[in-house]
Amino acid sequence: MTRARRHHARTRAARAGAGLLGTVAALALAVTGVVVVLDRTAAHEPVLTQCVATVDGSWSLDLEQSDNAALIAAVAVRRTLPARAVTIALATALQESKLVNVDYGDRDSLGLFQQRPSQGWGTVEQVQDPVYATGRFYDGLVGVDGYEQLEITAAAQAVQRSGYPDAYAQHEGRARAFASALTGWSPAALTCTVGAVEPVGTDTVLARITRDLGELPTEVTPASADVPAQVVVHVDPLGAEGERLAWAVGHWAVALAGPLGADEVTVGDRTWVRDATTWVPTETPATSGTVRITLAG
Repeated sequence: MTRARRHHARTRAARAGAGLLGTVAALALAVTGVVVVLDRTAAHEPVLTQCVATVDGSWSLDLEQSDNAALIAAVAVRRTLPARAVTIALATALQESKLVNVDYGDRDSLGLFQQRPSQGWGTVEQVQDPVYATGRFYDGLVGVDGYEQLEITAAAQAVQRSGYPDAYAQHEGRARAFASALTGWSPAALTCTVGAVEPVGTDTVLARITRDLGELPTEVTPASADVPAQVVVHVDPLGAEGERLAWAVGHWAVALAGPLGADEVTVGDRTWVRDATTWVPTETPATSGTVRITLAG
């Protein structure tokens, strides 16, 4: 091979090598870019906000539904109604409104239970007030003889007079699970993933306690430089079953962690931690018959 040919061959090999190195470098940059994109995507993956009741399986509701479920159960607890009443009420609201306080419906039906002002359920404003609407549903339910022993379809239909009475049955499993948790019969069974919460004042928490559960004794510890605000709720006025009722109020507070601005809820020796989204053992238990709500700073 002549000197010119050898030089030309070396030049082509060098160019090929440089091209190969360039291709490898480009591939490496591409892979790095994909990894960065995936990392950023994972970092910004939307959080599924919901509450889950683990009773005979796992049953979920979104946060708006859970808020309304907590109210419906709290009104029953306040009235010393059994868990069966809550199951019937939740199944009814799930069917009628998907457990959302809607401002529309068939003809003049409105609210959680799609109650009709023209049928004597109350004014337009009243039936869209979830506290009033829930109370009116329970007024009708307790007037049904032996409702606790009736099938959900029969009990709900006796109150609602629906055109689709059999539809209530499809919600029984979910309704029973949330009713059991929110009335305290299934301790540590309700957990929620709520994401970030906005800090609220203790007055907001106290007002919601009064609205849903009535005038309960409370102790308020204001926030300081290094200690968050806390509200301790005493459940004794709700009845003699202090341990169960503490779990009822504790689960109520977890379901409302967003509106209450709660970071932690403590019942007995267990604490629901917002960042952990579950109940964990605690070194600072709540005293018997109380629920401690620790607010976001």
